[in-house]
Amino acid sequence: MTLEILTPDKKVFEGEVTSVTVPGTMGSFQILRDHAPIISTLEDGPVIIKTKESEETFVIKGGVVEVLKNKIIVLAEGIV
Repeated sequence: MTLEILTPDKKVFEGEVTSVTVPGTMGSFQILRDHAPIISTLEDGPVIIKTKESEETFVIKGGVVEVLKNKIIVLAEGIV
């Protein structure tokens, strides 16, 4: 899967991932390969990115996530 994390200022992350956990408005949820298409609002909190080699965390200030055909786009209001 490919993941992009964008803020109004810059592209924070772009790359291949195995899973992503995001802070959804109704609670955090994990996105894995072949996830159903979804658009969800996000709260302030951690975005946990897992790749084959490592794990990385960004703390965002709200936003929106879109998942479609193994492409994940996180539009964050900002990064803490």
